[in-house]
Amino acid sequence: MLIDNHGRQINYLRLAVTDRCNLRCNYCMPAEGINFAKREQLLTTDELKFVAQLLIDMGIDKIRLTGGEPFVRKDLMELLRFLAPLEGLKDISVTTNATLIGSHITELKALGVQNVNVSLDAIDKETFRRITRRDNYEVVMENLIRLIEEGFNVRINFIVLDGQNEQDILPILEAMKNYPVSVRFLEEMPFNGGSRSFGSIKWDYKTILEYIKGHYPHYQKLDSPKTSTSINYKIEGHKGTFGIIPSFSRTFCGSCNRLRVTAKGDVITCLYGKPKTNVRDLVRGENSGEKIREAILGAIGTRAKTGFDAQKEHQASVFDNSMTSIGG
Repeated sequence: MLIDNHGRQINYLRLAVTDRCNLRCNYCMPAEGINFAKREQLLTTDELKFVAQLLIDMGIDKIRLTGGEPFVRKDLMELLRFLAPLEGLKDISVTTNATLIGSHITELKALGVQNVNVSLDAIDKETFRRITRRDNYEVVMENLIRLIEEGFNVRINFIVLDGQNEQDILPILEAMKNYPVSVRFLEEMPFNGGSRSFGSIKWDYKTILEYIKGHYPHYQKLDSPKTSTSINYKIEGHKGTFGIIPSFSRTFCGSCNRLRVTAKGDVITCLYGKPKTNVRDLVRGENSGEKIREAILGAIGTRAKTGFDAQKEHQASVFDNSMTSIGG
């Protein structure tokens, strides 16, 4: 098992396969995009396989593939075909904006991928276009409904953005009421490529819940796993559930079981902290397995206790980064 310096077991890897995205969401990056990594800076598919297998051997039993948008990477399915039969890996998940997943749904199901998180910050077409700066609404909705109908465990991730999409909070719950999905509302985080900065948010997790309660007073709080980042609820008469993730308030740090490896090989033990090491150069050198194990153990052994502590590791603002470059 991987145990950090605060006694927390680390069994969940968020593995980014690219920093590129085909959308330009205004809370993630400037309209012109960011300085994406050059191809040689990214882990190759064989290197991703090697790192994943090594971490599974060290105690990781859940892997979520992220980006950027993971399906931008042309050889993503090759990686999934490798991961699917690995002994010790209990759960393979994907986070996607659902623009490119359509042609892969049948194979994803055959491989046993069950959990798909769909990033969707609006149920209104015009609001979607304004936030993403793209006209992909119809294909996203088509793929979302298909994933649900094909039996995937779908969770919709909706970041609540002050002045942009709060008017869609209730409509998305209403639109999804007859589907077995979880609509999860996230606090906004300032990982936006430096496009703007803020030290507080209007729509924190308490405000979001109060707003929903005003329209749906008949709901119940659900029991959630200790390591869950979301506080989960069920509205009377709805097939699915909704959750609220205090991603800016950071109330869940005490049970965090996550490790991140970015597309460039940076090892991040907290979203708000600095990379602890990089495995890209190690995997390309001699005795790479042994050196990566030592590097991972070193990173886990110097982990910040909370996201607020991790934020202090930065000389400059951590928020100059874009979410697409740090693995979602």
